[in-house]
Amino acid sequence: MKKLSIAILMLLCAFQLKAQHTFQLGDSAFLLDGKPFQMISGEIHYQRVPRECWRDRLKMAKAMGLNTIGTYVFWNMHEPEKGHYDFTGNGDVAAFVKIAQEEGLWVILRPSPYACAEWEFGGYPYWLQNEKGLEVRSKEPKYLEAYRNYIKAVGRQLAGLQINHGGNILMVQIENEYGSYGSDKEYLEINRKMFVEAGFDGLLYTCDPAADVAKGHLPGLLPAVNGVDDPEKVKKLVNENHNGKGPYYIAEWYPAWFDSWGQKHHTVPYEQFLDRLDRVLAAGISINMYMFHGGTTRGYMNGANYNDQSPYEPQISSYDYDAPLDEAGNATPKFMHFREVIAKHLPAGTKLPDVPAKKPSIQTPVVTFTRSGSIFDNLPQAVKSEDPLTFEDLRQAYGFVLYRTTVKGGYNALLKLKDLRDYGIVFVNSKRVAILDRRLKQDSVQVALPAGTVTLDLLVENLGRINFGPYLLKNKKGITEAVLLDGKPVQGWQQFKLPFDKQPAVKTGKLTADAPVLKEGSFTLDATGDTYLDMSNWGKGVVWINGHHLGRYWQVGPQQTLYVPAEWLHKGNNKVTVLELIKPATATLQGIDHPILDQLQAQ
Repeated sequence: MKKLSIAILMLLCAFQLKAQHTFQLGDSAFLLDGKPFQMISGEIHYQRVPRECWRDRLKMAKAMGLNTIGTYVFWNMHEPEKGHYDFTGNGDVAAFVKIAQEEGLWVILRPSPYACAEWEFGGYPYWLQNEKGLEVRSKEPKYLEAYRNYIKAVGRQLAGLQINHGGNILMVQIENEYGSYGSDKEYLEINRKMFVEAGFDGLLYTCDPAADVAKGHLPGLLPAVNGVDDPEKVKKLVNENHNGKGPYYIAEWYPAWFDSWGQKHHTVPYEQFLDRLDRVLAAGISINMYMFHGGTTRGYMNGANYNDQSPYEPQISSYDYDAPLDEAGNATPKFMHFREVIAKHLPAGTKLPDVPAKKPSIQTPVVTFTRSGSIFDNLPQAVKSEDPLTFEDLRQAYGFVLYRTTVKGGYNALLKLKDLRDYGIVFVNSKRVAILDRRLKQDSVQVALPAGTVTLDLLVENLGRINFGPYLLKNKKGITEAVLLDGKPVQGWQQFKLPFDKQPAVKTGKLTADAPVLKEGSFTLDATGDTYLDMSNWGKGVVWINGHHLGRYWQVGPQQTLYVPAEWLHKGNNKVTVLELIKPATATLQGIDHPILDQLQAQ
């Protein structure tokens, strides 16, 4: 009995040592260890920042006066295929949270299965669309089962890092702006229970835009508010939905905005925000800046907007966001002026760390391309079918698919790619004859089919699934309905899957004036530094460097450069691969020392 008592005492002591802090809701303020605490937070998405740079970015947050970091957890990055989980490398969210703790920062965790965030499919994995009958953001059983499995996997990584377990996660958000989508309180209660079952037994909250707080809030949880910074309005909204009490939290405060292809780069002068930030902090309201640091949406992870009033609008790879910390992690004038405002509201005697110097950026030598090959010479084995298959049918998440068939020629016809998603290049006997762009509502073109048997190739790119609005389940990619010639369905297809997720090996072959091309080359460095690959003379495509997928480029702008962090470059040889879709003759590429995010070219 005595030994058992000692063991119990030791366990209690160990628990007390680990649970060093408490975090609770007061009537008007958050209470950290029983004392009022104002969160001054900034959003950073760990998967938009190279892991090698996490600590530097978090140090910059401290230097601006932030005490908390908000971050989403993107489901599709952690369960890319059903049942296959990955929390390694840039997906090691537990490591990110622990580094934040080492740097003296608290964390607000946003692991909702739906994130929005200008992220592909709002963070949902593509394979959900292959589950027959599944309905996202609903009580449909298949969705809830997939959701429950995912959130349990997240809980295994992060539940132990909550403040009530000795960690630095203050609060955890369930769902995300659900009031903009629905109002089913039973569904929200299922969300809450699943989070608790996954180990998230600390403070939970919801967040919604002002007009949707009542619909998206679950009674009993704290309702946070997005997009409003008038203190009286914030307090009124929270009080109305929280039994007349606070505390008060602006979960998304927007000091700028994101960009879409073919549209102007968004910038908002910092002067418009200084008084607003000052007023919020003076009122004791907690705030999360969306974004403090946007970073870069690498690979094919950009989302898209679409509704009944607006065309399809895919977002660019840069997530610079005109944020206080720029895409490369450097302080902007907005950063410096926000820092001055924040400093006024910190406890007496608090001294902010010095702002780290701007990181060096370099101009690289011109890339020497040594291998080139037409995409037609770099095809895998075909998948055959009578009717064209979607990306989802092919179990391909992202990238490109080449659709090929043969037809009898000798006439002109109207070619229609019914419900094309999203960008298609049309080839007749390997000669490019048209480009169809969903953004411009293009899906049809007159084609001349020469006499004899004609090879018809359609190269289709997934430009990003819709991340917001009512069409989350209308997100299949590729040729989603049919290919018609003069209204008659074309059948007998070969599909070549081209995910291009990893830096490809280039098979050399005969180049033509029209065929998309893969180019492989290199440059040599004596010293590394941040750089920006200048793509302004290129057409459309993607770039890899030293195994890293840098994202998309497109001549329509506004983005004309691709940011390359110094951490991804080597002294000596650096390998570059470009997939160029529409200007295969382009051969000059170089890194420059500054970004170009504000140039629009012809559509």
